[in-house]
Amino acid sequence: MANFLDVPVFDQQVLVGRDSSQAAEDATNYGWAESTTDWRSVIAREDIDLVDLCAPEGMNAEIATAALEAGKHVLMANPFSDTLAEMELMTAAAVNAHTRGVRSMTGFNYGRHPALTLAREMIAEGRIGAVRHIRAAYRRDPIHDERDPRPRYGILGDIICHAIDQIHYVSGERIMEATGMLRAPTEGHPAHCVREVTDADTVWATLGMSGKVSASIEASTAAGQRNNFCIEIFGTAGSLTFDLENLCGLVLSDATTTVPNQSFHRILVSETDDSSMDVWGPQGHIIGWEYAFTRQIRDFLLAVRAGADPRPSFEDGLQLRLVLAAIDASASNRSNIIPIHFPSQHPEGA
Repeated sequence: MANFLDVPVFDQQVLVGRDSSQAAEDATNYGWAESTTDWRSVIAREDIDLVDLCAPEGMNAEIATAALEAGKHVLMANPFSDTLAEMELMTAAAVNAHTRGVRSMTGFNYGRHPALTLAREMIAEGRIGAVRHIRAAYRRDPIHDERDPRPRYGILGDIICHAIDQIHYVSGERIMEATGMLRAPTEGHPAHCVREVTDADTVWATLGMSGKVSASIEASTAAGQRNNFCIEIFGTAGSLTFDLENLCGLVLSDATTTVPNQSFHRILVSETDDSSMDVWGPQGHIIGWEYAFTRQIRDFLLAVRAGADPRPSFEDGLQLRLVLAAIDASASNRSNIIPIHFPSQHPEGA
C-alpha cells in the first residue's frame, strides 16, 4: 500500500491465524515478519501499536475489548459480533480507550468508493434538493466457497448492513424507527452453492429517519445475482443512483433544468479532483473493488497519526447494529414499527 499511497511508515509485525502452518505460509506470502496462533500474547507486546481485526464475528468482542484495554488502536471488519450485547461491550471499551488517545474504526468500506463519496458531497451541497426517500437493494448468491468455514450472522449482518450503512452515509440522517419482514430459506438455490443456507435469505425493511426522510430496503440471497447493490436517493430537485456493478459511475436526474434535460445522465467518477480520487490516478482511469479497502486502511493510519477520530466509529457500528436488531424484532414479533433508541453520544466519537 505504501507504494501507492501517502501513509505513515509501519511494519507488518505479526500475522495471527488459527492454523500455524497456514499462518506461517500467509505471513511469508504477504510480507509479515512473523506469525502465531496466540492473539493474547501479541496484544500484550509493547511493539504492537495497531490491530487489524478480521476474526470470525464470534471472537471479535473478546479480542477487540482486550486490544483496546491494552492501548492498541483497532480496525475491526464487519460483521462485528453475534449479539447486540457484544457490540455494546466493544463500544464501551472504545469510548473508554478514546479518553487515553486510542483510536478505533469499524470496517464499512463502501463509502470510500469515489462514486458514493461524490454522492454524499452532492447531497450535502443540495444538488438534488432536500432528500425525501432512499431505496436500496442488495441481492447476492449464497456464499458458495467451500473453503470459507466462517459462521454467518445471516442476511442482516452479512448483506443488508451495508445498505443501512450507505443510507446513513449518503444522507447524513439517522434511522429512528424500522419495520421488517424476514423469510426463511427457499428451495432452488443455485447449484454452485455448496453450503446449506439455514438462516433467513430474504428481508424487506422500511425505515423512518430524521429530517423527514423515509427509506426502503430489500435484500436476498436467492435472487440469482452474484453481488448486486444499488441505492437510489430521491430529493425535491433531482435524484442520484449508484450501482455496484458500475463502480465508478453515478446516474443523476436534475429537476432544476429544462424538461428535455431532466432525463438521467451518467457521471463518470474518475477525475483527480474528485475528493476520494486525490491519491489515485491517473486522470480518467477507473478503479476496482479493492480500492475502498486500501483507502480505508490509509484513512485509519492517517487518523491515528493525527490523533483524529476515524469514521465509521464503533459507536457508528453500534447504531447500525441497533437498526438491525429493530428490523429483526419487527419481523419476529410481526410488529408494525420498532422505535430505535440510541445511547447518548460520546462528544468526540469512539
